[in-house]
Amino acid sequence: MENKFEELRPYFDSEINQAMLRIVQDPNFDRVANYVFPNENLESIKANVRTVNSIVQFQTEIMEKAVCTIVDKTIDNLTYSGLEHLDKSKKYLFVANHRDIMLDSALLQIYFLQKGFPTSEITFGSNLMQGNIVIDIGKSNKMFKVKRGGSPKEFYKNSLELSQYIRNALIQKGESVWIAQRNGRTKDGIDLTEQGLIRMFSMSGDTNLVDNLAELNMVPVSISYQWETCDALKARELYLSSDRKYIKAPGEDMMSILTGINSYKGNVHLSICEPITRDHLVGICSDNKTVFLDNVAKLIDNSIYSNYQLFDTNFIAYDILHSDLRFADKYSQANYIAFVDRMEKLITPFEEYSKELEKFFLNIYANPVKYCYPTL
Repeated sequence: MENKFEELRPYFDSEINQAMLRIVQDPNFDRVANYVFPNENLESIKANVRTVNSIVQFQTEIMEKAVCTIVDKTIDNLTYSGLEHLDKSKKYLFVANHRDIMLDSALLQIYFLQKGFPTSEITFGSNLMQGNIVIDIGKSNKMFKVKRGGSPKEFYKNSLELSQYIRNALIQKGESVWIAQRNGRTKDGIDLTEQGLIRMFSMSGDTNLVDNLAELNMVPVSISYQWETCDALKARELYLSSDRKYIKAPGEDMMSILTGINSYKGNVHLSICEPITRDHLVGICSDNKTVFLDNVAKLIDNSIYSNYQLFDTNFIAYDILHSDLRFADKYSQANYIAFVDRMEKLITPFEEYSKELEKFFLNIYANPVKYCYPTL
């Protein structure tokens, strides 16, 4: 079965050391190493990387330290909740809202490492597999390829293959899996699960639809950032795509990765929600497959928003957008001024359409409020 997924799978332990040797020889390594290990001698870092011989060693000795450096540099307070919902002996399909290309899954993995839980495999969009060092680091970090684009026929074939791979990882390999609730990051602040994702999950398996999905042991994951990573870039993309098809510039995805890593995030909270059980699925079952898949997507959405942590930035944006003081007790005047100053600083470089950009920027922060307060 492994040969079937040769193009998708992460590296085996037997492939790790050769990947490490390629990584340290890459022209981009020195710059990356100096950022994530600022207080260490470069030659010592390279020597340590060359000794890595397994995925576990790579994650504990390299990735955990690297992500913790990013946290220390860009996050004031990182909090977690919901670990009590998980059993170390079980494998889960983590279905997460997606705000940052790299950090969403990375923050979950370091939490698992710190708490003695096994890490998960992670989806790795083919559009992000740019450059040998990115591919080697990703595949050494239990990331597997998700093929993007293609004709309708290719899309179906790739979806079936991905569904089979995820089920194989969970059931045969005994590996948990992290996947975003939609294709690509949420850019408008609205975290809604694509029904097509649930349909993709259901394409593999040989039982009835309820048992087929229950076997995957889905766990919603909700992450929220006080200061959204790439907020101005997301607002710009939303504005430019509002009246025409948006075409990414070469290297734009890589720029988003680097911006997400470097940008200040304030406080961040990640919540592991309760697993979706067979009983949950039976309770929303329908004879109409499309209705049932919609119900599963909504079940995930409700879980994500029920566990989403709103910050002062969300309430400030909502009040500005609605010319209201409904949530004035949720923030200080100083924080209100700081939000406005930061927004103006970020959108000023796009002077020719900065006024239009402002609404898209505010909605990124305000939209979660609407979903967490559905009676608004």
